[in-house]
Amino acid sequence: MSTSTGAVWQDLQRRGLVAVSTPEDALQAELAAGPVGLYCGFDPTAPSLHVGHLTQVLTLRRFQEHGHRPFALVGGATGLIGDPRPTSERTLNSAEQVRAWVERIRDQLTPFLDFEGPAAATMVDNLDWLGGMSALELLRDVGKHFRVSKMLAKESVSARLNSEHGISYTEFSYQLLQAADFLELYRRHGVRLQTGGSDQWGNLTAGVDLLHRVERQQVHAMGTPLVTKADGTKFGKSEGGAVWLDPAMTSPYAFHQFWLNSDDRDVMAYVRYFTTLDRDEEEQLALDLQERAHLRAPQRRLASELTALVHGPQVRDAVEAAAGALFGGGDLRDVDERTLLDATAELPSAELPVGASVVDALTATGLSPSRSAARRSIAEGAVSVGGSKVAGEDAVLAAEDFVHGRVAVLRRGRRTLAAVRLAAL
Repeated sequence: MSTSTGAVWQDLQRRGLVAVSTPEDALQAELAAGPVGLYCGFDPTAPSLHVGHLTQVLTLRRFQEHGHRPFALVGGATGLIGDPRPTSERTLNSAEQVRAWVERIRDQLTPFLDFEGPAAATMVDNLDWLGGMSALELLRDVGKHFRVSKMLAKESVSARLNSEHGISYTEFSYQLLQAADFLELYRRHGVRLQTGGSDQWGNLTAGVDLLHRVERQQVHAMGTPLVTKADGTKFGKSEGGAVWLDPAMTSPYAFHQFWLNSDDRDVMAYVRYFTTLDRDEEEQLALDLQERAHLRAPQRRLASELTALVHGPQVRDAVEAAAGALFGGGDLRDVDERTLLDATAELPSAELPVGASVVDALTATGLSPSRSAARRSIAEGAVSVGGSKVAGEDAVLAAEDFVHGRVAVLRRGRRTLAAVRLAAL
């Protein structure tokens, strides 16, 4: 852990992680003066965090590594409401569902932070104070300090007001609840900085303004940039939907592939945002990208670092072994069953029994458009099963071709793959 509490600001700026903040000179001076308590909120609106949340999780971690005290707030109260989206009203989840998701997200956040030592992290739930607050207390103690004109100017609110869906009073009031969180954490723990995405800037500054009005304190807020993709698609989305941190919702293999498939135009920004590599390592990766882009060194390093961070080094090693076996000529039998099934889940596939012909397997999986095309590929020596070249068009799938008794991997050419799953008897 760094002893220079002020150095975190230079690190965040170098990485491009400061999109907006309250007056920078005052914030920098407070960070340099000694440890600062800061918080970021995570609402349980789904059973898992996704990769988009990593920007905020790792920002808390960076502050802690420089000696500051992070508070991870899982919003058991605000999760019952939901921050207004720009498009339409959220569906309200039951209290029981939200409670279950609070526990899952707390468990996901815990490994990223250190809960011991002088900069020990603290996990908090705003249901502890908002749950017991009456409507009259909210209106008198918090709402009295807000001006409707300023609330209406919030980007997501104005977008909804101008849409056919409008906005409910419930979601319109969300910013009061988030501001109350900052006030309560200041009173309980001396928290003086809130972080979040730049799209949350209206909510972040609502808390700053409330503390100024109620406590006559100058506190701070910082917004990180919205992470985008160069092709215009939303960051954190794959063809199957969001890329989740929960391995049951997005397999570690798919998680690794998400980062490995980063666009050349995006990858160095992701390296700065999501890894702890120093400037020299980043510059070397940038040079590799410029001179040997086909080797995809930044993407490989990014995928390796993030998979180890989220799922652990052993899982990362298993995932990379599976990718090597599929695309680099390694032995599939060295890959554990779960990782193998995850790695082949997105391949074209078919179910066939032991003894089915390779010609049938090629056509059933779509690797060949016809039986005659399949025979030609075999005759040209372009087909292999599990890494072993198919010798003739009369070849069949043997029991030993089905790794772990579950799946056989077909290859046509160098990189066109399909999976044959063993048909149930």
